[in-house]
Amino acid sequence: MSERSSIDPGLAALLQAAREVARNSYAPYSRFRVGAALKLSNGEIATGTNVENSSYGLTICAERSAVVRAVAQFGPGMRIEAVAVANLNNSASPPCGACRQVLAEFIAPDAPVIFPAADGVRTMAFRDLLPLAFEMKAK
Repeated sequence: MSERSSIDPGLAALLQAAREVARNSYAPYSRFRVGAALKLSNGEIATGTNVENSSYGLTICAERSAVVRAVAQFGPGMRIEAVAVANLNNSASPPCGACRQVLAEFIAPDAPVIFPAADGVRTMAFRDLLPLAFEMKAK
């Protein structure tokens, strides 16, 4: 499901929402400004941006910021149908491993994830982005 030439109009709008929210990034240390937009199963869009901290380990990525916002707004039952990631640095930035694992809690395996890659904008099914997600089954 990798696609570089044409972007689905719905994903293009989601990508634009990610670009717009990236402007609100707090990135005084890296200056790497990232935004994420999630299309939820209820039709809503939840956005988030990266927020750095001088103690780098406390920094939160845009994708996790968007997930936290979605849960805060719509509750733990919210589900993600699509993800868009953008940055204002014209650099590749697929979701990091931590973000992929957090997204895995709420996203369908076949949900599209669109992000800037080294060879242009790429769209992948979530299952291809995180093929071996950690799972814990509740008893």
